[in-house]
Amino acid sequence: MKVNYNLQAIIANKSLSTSENNLAVSSSRLSSGFKINEAKDNPSGIAIAKRMNAQLKGLEKARQNATDGISVIQTAEGALSEIQEMIQRMSELSVKATTGTLVDGDRDLVMEEVSKLRDEIERVAATTDFNGQKLLNGECDLKGYTSEPGADIEYYSDDIPLGRYALSISPVFDADGNLTDATSVNFGAAGPAGDELHFDAACVTKIKGKTVTIIDALQNEVRISIDQNTFAGAGTAMTLDLTGIGAMRFQIGANEGQVLPIRIPAITLSNMDMETLDVSTAENASKAIAQLANANDYISAVRSRLGAYQNRLEHTETNLDSSSESVTAAYSSIMDVNMATEMTEYTKLQVLTQAGTSMLAQANERPQQILQLLQ
Repeated sequence: MKVNYNLQAIIANKSLSTSENNLAVSSSRLSSGFKINEAKDNPSGIAIAKRMNAQLKGLEKARQNATDGISVIQTAEGALSEIQEMIQRMSELSVKATTGTLVDGDRDLVMEEVSKLRDEIERVAATTDFNGQKLLNGECDLKGYTSEPGADIEYYSDDIPLGRYALSISPVFDADGNLTDATSVNFGAAGPAGDELHFDAACVTKIKGKTVTIIDALQNEVRISIDQNTFAGAGTAMTLDLTGIGAMRFQIGANEGQVLPIRIPAITLSNMDMETLDVSTAENASKAIAQLANANDYISAVRSRLGAYQNRLEHTETNLDSSSESVTAAYSSIMDVNMATEMTEYTKLQVLTQAGTSMLAQANERPQQILQLLQ
């Protein structure tokens, strides 16, 4: 029997300390619902779990972005629907103005309504916005620039190689300021230093209104509008700079580069071939019917593109929900505690702690037995 060192008490205290530490860990797991509350609980597991959690939060925001994208498209599509209704009304008026039962005074009244509808189309296109961003004025379309005043890039295809192109245009205008078939485009022109891309000489060109359309072998298009009053570079080398930027970009994934660009072409009278729309005479009204048919086709093409974007975003939402579900399940398997198992462990540790306390108390009483030897 010893007094200075109570080995039984030391052993009991060590076991009690271990049980108390484990009980504290079990208690924190039960109270938080996580089996990893500190990095020491599972160093590699917490690193994986936090990365998954960041992915999960990103997926949630990406889904919200996709929902916002659908709202943008619905806003633009609603305005385009109304514009198409106005075009349809003008088409009806053009058919009416073509008939011989009307006199010029009647056609003037019809023309007045047509003018008002054109003004309203321009107003709707200029003012339709989402969160302060204009949607139909070309701000959400891919940007392109030319080196010559009076020549503007209206549109180019998504898949056309980006960069600078060299060419020259010799326009021939009619009395209304529209390009004629005598307009020539030279793809062999040597552009300024630094131009790396060139149109193939086999490209097809189409002339319509004030627009020159260049179509390559892969059916990629570039549309260039020529203004008779300001274009002064006839026959001289000019460059087209296709930047590939400008579309409204939506982050639809949790990782870098998971972006969907949505481009909405400009809704202008020029793009819809309605700048010279006139129904004041039977002859002009007859031409207006064809012009309005082209305008209707243009709006239908834009709406079709927007519909495709919306379908894609709706599928993106579904995919993001599925991905979020899978990541959540993986995150839960690492972080969430099994409450039934942990409660069993907690009960066991409570018993061990109580037993250890009792044994430590008894071990501390043993040195008192030495007093009997001193009697």
